[in-house]
Amino acid sequence: MNTKLTLRMEVRLIDRAKQAAEKRGKSVSQMVSEFFDSLEDAPRSKPGLPPITSALHGSLRGRTLSRDDYRRHLRDKYL
Repeated sequence: MNTKLTLRMEVRLIDRAKQAAEKRGKSVSQMVSEFFDSLEDAPRSKPGLPPITSALHGSLRGRTLSRDDYRRHLRDKYL
């Protein structure tokens, strides 16, 4: 069953949507419908970590560090 949906958008966005639909040989309604339909199928996985963060991830697991440890590290590094 199809029913009507009203969307409120800026004029420039509506114009862009109409141009994109024309290029694809579809209506704006079809494009919006396909977009919402694709949301159900989208995998819900976490995005990957950046390479440096990924390399460091878990490196301190099992260690207990305090503020004093961090301050000592900064003092040794910068003094």
